[in-house]
Amino acid sequence: MKTSIFKSLYVQVLTAIAIGILLGHFYPELGAQMKPFGDAFVKLIKMVIAPVIFCTVVTGIAGMESMKAVGRTGAVALLYFEVVSTIALIIGLIIVNVVQPGAGMNVDPSTLDAKAVAVYAEQAKDQGVVAFLLDVIPGSVIGAFASGNILQVLLFAVLFGFALHRLGSKGQLIFNVIESFSQVIFGIINMIMRLAPIGAFGAMAFTIGKYGVGTLVQLGQLIICFYITCILFVVVVLGSIARATGFSIFKFIRYIREELLIVLGTSSSESALPRMLDKMEKAGLPQIGGGPGDPDRLFVQPRWHLYLSDDGRSLYRPGEPTAIWIFSIRSPCWWCCCSPRKGRQG
Repeated sequence: MKTSIFKSLYVQVLTAIAIGILLGHFYPELGAQMKPFGDAFVKLIKMVIAPVIFCTVVTGIAGMESMKAVGRTGAVALLYFEVVSTIALIIGLIIVNVVQPGAGMNVDPSTLDAKAVAVYAEQAKDQGVVAFLLDVIPGSVIGAFASGNILQVLLFAVLFGFALHRLGSKGQLIFNVIESFSQVIFGIINMIMRLAPIGAFGAMAFTIGKYGVGTLVQLGQLIICFYITCILFVVVVLGSIARATGFSIFKFIRYIREELLIVLGTSSSESALPRMLDKMEKAGLPQIGGGPGDPDRLFVQPRWHLYLSDDGRSLYRPGEPTAIWIFSIRSPCWWCCCSPRKGRQG
């Protein structure tokens, strides 16, 4: 018996996005009031991100047989992030200088509301290396989880994992508890993800209702330019990397199509992080190299969230100095920064 296509999450999300666009366009005031639905969904996802990363890293380190593999995998992952993000930045610089999106809009900067970007300007102040490193250290463990600071949670998880690993068999009970807790968290995530269509509907209805379809039309050249650049980057750059490591980028995109639509609808990469971690496990990632202690799972999956949209940001960031518009669309260019091998599913 065939399952109805409407029971598929990606179809539900896609339908919800379409309904949100229609509501925001024809009933803008009502559409603008749908914002709480999108905000609530994103907050529910953020609620479980810190526990997911903590459990993943702790069980990963504690289950490792060789600590050398940890450093080796971490170094390779960081090198990959830096090289690929730099390539994306170069592509963005070339495209923005050739196409020059936004040229001819003739927007007078003096008419823009400076208060609207004051918060972002404050957050964008240069931060030194020392200040950054100190910020990684949490004032308290509870504070790190309460604030949702992923780097602080990651640091504590690494220390906790190493300490648990040193306990050996004495720490087996704690290891089992954390692993069971991780399964409970993923169970919660599965329940939350059923609300993804509602979140996507609310976010899209609010966006169209408040800013209107006309705004999107005016920025059409910019948006089209950006998305075409993203597609080229995914197909050419990431596709080449995928082929070199033994799998198809198109099969991978198809595998995470639901997460792509969720990000598109909610404009938040965090909304799909926990589900992506779960999907990578189902695709076989933890089994490579020997179960939960696999270094790929340990280092690369949690860092994937931190670097997830760096490639997309690098593609559009070169256009920001034009000072004609402020472009704040988050990238749907997804890439699981793992080290795939031959025969892996997905």
